Amino acid sequence: MDKSTIIAQNFEASIQLKQDTLKDPTIIQTIISVTNKIIETYRNDGKVLFCGNGGSAADAQHLAAELTGRYYFDRPPLNAEALHTNTSYLTAVANDYSYDEIYSRLLTAVCNSGDILIGLSTSGNSTNVINAFIKAKEMGCTTVGFTGKGGGKLKAHCDFIIEIESTNIPRIQECHMLIGHCICELVEKEMFPQT
Repeated sequence: MDKSTIIAQNFEASIQLKQDTLKDPTIIQTIISVTNKIIETYRNDGKVLFCGNGGSAADAQHLAAELTGRYYFDRPPLNAEALHTNTSYLTAVANDYSYDEIYSRLLTAVCNSGDILIGLSTSGNSTNVINAFIKAKEMGCTTVGFTGKGGGKLKAHCDFIIEIESTNIPRIQECHMLIGHCICELVEKEMFPQT
């Protein structure tokens, strides 16, 4: 198969999965509900925390940056953080305790009741994300899972789940980012209405 065919197939698969996702009224309503919960959290001086592994960690950091920096226009920063960005902490806890504890341990220091934890896991079976959700729920936080088909073990610990009906990791991640961008745009517009 030549390179141009592979490129075309990837574009087509991405477009198709996004179209299929758009047709699912449950996902659209969940996106709106998550957006409303984030706005409520910010209005109550809470924060939004993100976690994930690999590409999902990069996506988590990207979305946190959209909230703390800006999305479409200049406005005050919103309190958001990706939990993996302190590499000294990450490597120390992974080495001294367990990689499975990197997020749940940090939550005890940075999380408060009423905050939101968004976990990105295409399989829904990342143990460190699941452990973080268990800890977050114990602490009185809202949990939002971005997963692939089935939701994995994470599904049982989600207050809200955005489940993409696919097992193709890159295509799932592309949908996660589009949905994350939609949430950032809606939050920004409602928190900082433009005249």
